Amino acid sequence: MYVFAASLYLLLQSRSLKTKRGIVKSILARARNTFNVSAAEVDLQDLHGEAVLGFVAVSENRVTARKTLEQLEEWLVEERPDVEVVSADIEER
Repeated sequence: MYVFAASLYLLLQSRSLKTKRGIVKSILARARNTFNVSAAEVDLQDLHGEAVLGFVAVSENRVTARKTLEQLEEWLVEERPDVEVVSADIEER
């Protein structure tokens, strides 16, 4: 079993925590449904224009788990032009 974790640092176009919460919840729910990953906001919860989201993929082989998280990052860039991915870190756990 292989476990990979991705941490994505995002800049959001939101002026309030309520707006941010809507954007983050939407991204997390769609990522869970589309890629079958675990997902959560893991840092910067009190800042309205920034977020750090964490995603975890588990697979029977290393390539599949890493590729899933790479595809998730690409999907986020394509699907959400209102969100800027500043950095992405994928590592094996």
